[in-house]
Amino acid sequence: MANGISTDQYKDLDLIKQETLSVLDELLSVANLDRGDILVVGCSTSEVSKHSIGSFSNAEIGKVIFETLHTELEKNGIHLATQCCEHLNRAIIIEKSVAKEYRLPIVNVVPQLKAGGSFSTAAFAGFTNPVAVEYIQAQAGIDIGDTLIGMHLAPVAVPVRVATKEIGGAHIVCARTRGKYIGGERACYNG
Repeated sequence: MANGISTDQYKDLDLIKQETLSVLDELLSVANLDRGDILVVGCSTSEVSKHSIGSFSNAEIGKVIFETLHTELEKNGIHLATQCCEHLNRAIIIEKSVAKEYRLPIVNVVPQLKAGGSFSTAAFAGFTNPVAVEYIQAQAGIDIGDTLIGMHLAPVAVPVRVATKEIGGAHIVCARTRGKYIGGERACYNG
């Protein structure tokens, strides 16, 4: 390890992939996402490899989790957004076409292992035309390792309980969003 970057070969990449798929499948089954919606993911590869957040970045884990999510979400027509670590002020990496579709101002930064994180670095390398933006309002999210994705969820966030509680050693929190309830006592709601 040099400067908090893991050079170890992680032995359980297939298990990480399966746990990631399990979490994603459970979230998609209840989130009611439409084609074109955005799912934001924050991921600490340090936590996945059972170290403290930000202390043991692992490019291999970041790549496996990114590729797993990206492949499955593309099949469903859902856009993946990856949250960078706090060293990039939790910027978001997305496809340029998504930034244009949602009219999001593009910022100039490229994530690295220790400034952006392994997961967003993998996204920047794996997307067709990646860009960074400062803010989105995603319709659902997965937080892998307590990275605090809440700032990138549209109001109102609703917790989604999943059976898979960890990916590797990282705690999992999932959410979907719904529209705000407005009106008075005679109003009716559909979700």
